[in-house]
Amino acid sequence: MTIESINKSINSKTRIPAVIINGFLGSGKTTLLKSLLSQSKKKNISVCAIVNDMSELDVDGELIKNTEIVEENKDILESINSCVLSSSKGINKLNQSIDKILLNQNPELLLIETSGSCHPMPLIEYFENHNKIKLTGVFVLIDSLMLSHDYDYGKNLISKMKSNLLNGNRNTVNLLVEQIMFCSHLIITKADRIKEEKLADIATYIQSINPYVSSHSVLFGKLNIDSLFEISEYDFYKVAQLIKELKPTLSKDEKGDRPYNLATRVIKDERPFHPKRLWDICHKYLDEKIYRSKGFFWLASRKNHSLLWNQAAGGISLELIGSWRSAILEDKNNGLSEFEKDALKEMVEKQSGRFGDRHCDLTVIGDKTQVDRFTNNLKSCFLNDKEIKLWEDGYEFEDPWPKNVVKMI
Repeated sequence: MTIESINKSINSKTRIPAVIINGFLGSGKTTLLKSLLSQSKKKNISVCAIVNDMSELDVDGELIKNTEIVEENKDILESINSCVLSSSKGINKLNQSIDKILLNQNPELLLIETSGSCHPMPLIEYFENHNKIKLTGVFVLIDSLMLSHDYDYGKNLISKMKSNLLNGNRNTVNLLVEQIMFCSHLIITKADRIKEEKLADIATYIQSINPYVSSHSVLFGKLNIDSLFEISEYDFYKVAQLIKELKPTLSKDEKGDRPYNLATRVIKDERPFHPKRLWDICHKYLDEKIYRSKGFFWLASRKNHSLLWNQAAGGISLELIGSWRSAILEDKNNGLSEFEKDALKEMVEKQSGRFGDRHCDLTVIGDKTQVDRFTNNLKSCFLNDKEIKLWEDGYEFEDPWPKNVVKMI
């Protein structure tokens, strides 16, 4: 045993274990992180987290900030947005975030949620010789519903990757395959939305991409946090040759914040969406090149509710965040004291919007060739001035969206 290996063994026992939660856009990373943070509070485990969003709208960061554990101690969370964590800019911000966390906290575990467009290799390189953090898990989440629709349960993923290699192309297929190649643990999500027997097909195709990894089906982020402390240090030796082969190619990607022909667009508007027009536009223009859209919004037919828009691949879900402050004030039976009403009015007045604190903030992520078409069509769904007048006069718009909207925990 060399002096270097002895030192590494000692450092391994004192460094803080870290798990990277990686995976393509909309695969369930934020759901998993929220579940792990919730468990850490119940079990009194000291955990810190870093969340990355490639868009300037830090939707995932806002969702994590609203969890009970982070509201109690905001120092346990660092949010990095407007860049991809695997870019040079992202790595610098990651380094700063870790330094800031360790300055104020002494966590038992560090969780890092990447954006869906993040390649794991630069992060693995960064952590290989880190003197304070020990990388244990590189979790890659795979959306089984997306894999079934777009890649025939993974069968076409390999053939599309081969075609890219032959033609010298790099796109989201390369990213998805390479995320699997670097992962230590593969987590299959949304398995309740495909036929049970098809899970074995997915596992078989994934195994041919990464024969060292075992796959696990996890529903609604329900992964036991205790299992994360049983993981050994990430095996850097297994991926050494892979890093050597990909390094020249990925060095070009590291310089940009929008790799793989991806583009992001942001929609900000005070007006509500016309529910029926929004429904029709999504059914007409949402295609496989729109990988992800998410954010906070309201419908003209549901003026009281702040909703979360959550679209991944061809699926869209609406989740209830809560009630707008303006809606609470408008409710004559809100049960608030005069002091509480005055405090709420003060908060609403600070936002000074046309509809109080109601607003729509959405981000759209997709292929550069398609993202503007979908974004512009979404913008056409806001009520126009004539419709706003009708709405203010009590007109009720048709609403085809599901009524049983899930409330976020």
